[in-house]
Amino acid sequence: MELPHISSTTIALPAIFALLFFLYALFTIFSAHRKRLPPQPRGAWPVIGHLPLLSGKEPHHTALGKLADVYGPIFMLRLGAHRTLIVSGWEVARECLTVNDKAFASRPKFAAAQLLGYDYAMFALSPYGSHWSHLRKIATLELLANHRLEKLQHIPRSEVQISIEKLHQFCKSNNGGNKALMEMETWFGEMALNTIFRMVVGKRFTTAFEGSGGAEYRHALEDFFNLFTAFVPSDLFAFLKWFDFGGHKKAMKKTAKVLDKMLDKWLAEHRERRNSGEVTPEEQDFMHVMLSFIDNEEFPGYDADTVIKSTCLAMILGGFHTNTTDMIWALSLLLNRDEAYEKLQKELDEHVGRDRAVSESDVKNLIYLQAVVKETLRMYPAGPLSVPRESIEDCTVAGYHIPAKTRLWVNLYKLQRDPNVWENPNEFYPERFLTTQKNFDVKGRNPQLIPFGGGRRICPGATFSLQLLHLSLARLLHEFEIGRPSEERLDMEEIAALNVTKKIPLQVVLAPRLSTKVHE
Repeated sequence: MELPHISSTTIALPAIFALLFFLYALFTIFSAHRKRLPPQPRGAWPVIGHLPLLSGKEPHHTALGKLADVYGPIFMLRLGAHRTLIVSGWEVARECLTVNDKAFASRPKFAAAQLLGYDYAMFALSPYGSHWSHLRKIATLELLANHRLEKLQHIPRSEVQISIEKLHQFCKSNNGGNKALMEMETWFGEMALNTIFRMVVGKRFTTAFEGSGGAEYRHALEDFFNLFTAFVPSDLFAFLKWFDFGGHKKAMKKTAKVLDKMLDKWLAEHRERRNSGEVTPEEQDFMHVMLSFIDNEEFPGYDADTVIKSTCLAMILGGFHTNTTDMIWALSLLLNRDEAYEKLQKELDEHVGRDRAVSESDVKNLIYLQAVVKETLRMYPAGPLSVPRESIEDCTVAGYHIPAKTRLWVNLYKLQRDPNVWENPNEFYPERFLTTQKNFDVKGRNPQLIPFGGGRRICPGATFSLQLLHLSLARLLHEFEIGRPSEERLDMEEIAALNVTKKIPLQVVLAPRLSTKVHE
């Protein structure tokens, strides 16, 4: 039987394909080896990864800071199904927020952003794209621009005045104008909320909920703040999205429905006033401005009303949390260092005197006050871990390969206490901003000090926050003697949460120090 003829070409083709496959496999292995990933801590568990490292009682930024002491200023965690890059050094942070700013310009998807943030319409939480870019431009150039803040400057001035008068009345009703014990978190919180509410919707927080449904709206807003940082397992494990462990998703949906009803009511009122021509340019709040810019405008996937409501809600959330937290820490730090407290009061007396109240125009001359605020933001940034970002493409950071879809946390708390940058970094020492760090800025120009973040996702409300913080602290310290309830230093322990919150509420002893004519 004659064997079939096999040509040399027939023999060569499989050999060539085999060789090409072998070379491709070698290239793939070699490339993977060259793409060096950041170090990962030991002890990752199957499925859940490094989650146990963050399950202790200490705050996340503290736990991650200790890991940075071992693994360096950049390392990778696996939190559930997601790669998470942890950055704790300013050089690496600068690389992420400048060189790779666009690569890290997006946000990861999570339940609160979807259910409370109008399905990611809230621009602070929306993914990178045209929707975010357009709203970011409106927020930066219109809502929170200097010209808009100047037009609305009477609002924080008025609310600080009202709050100061309440303190005087409180002291008078307790001990005839002498010393009185006061819990400050409520005072700071109401002042911040009244201010931001008037700027956003033209109503004070304490009166915005009057009438039908008022109590329900107020509770829903409080629930919003609590639920926004709630742990939802499906944020880390997509396969759990059909489950609602702890009932957080159900609570978010209920809260979102109530708040949407509230915002619908306010939006209808604003649209009615606008159509009737009642609103002058000087009376325009943020909701009026949003209506004038995007009413009847279509956004991909969203209608104009949804965009307006979500943006206003974002302003309220950001304005309340940041300012309240900053004020509490600033006063706590001052009360634990008598020298700094006395130095600030002396500056106020020298530049303002004791015959009138502090005004916004005084702040530029209050250099030590500005240093106190900077030092507070350095030691206790309102968000010790930056709002998470997500890479939209592969990039290289500090020589390491960072794949697309990697989440990024910048540990601001650790970064801003770097002993290579800050002498005695754990000590409250505002004087550093009058000497060695005199030219440091908190608005993103110095990567060693970025309490408001950096790059294209930097907080657009930094200027407003600083204005309110400077004015409220100046008036409080100028018009009252403030002391600790006892000789013991205030406990500065923090709550284990994503936000750097003081565990023990701040209580102080107040006594008026100026003539009653000053605050009347």
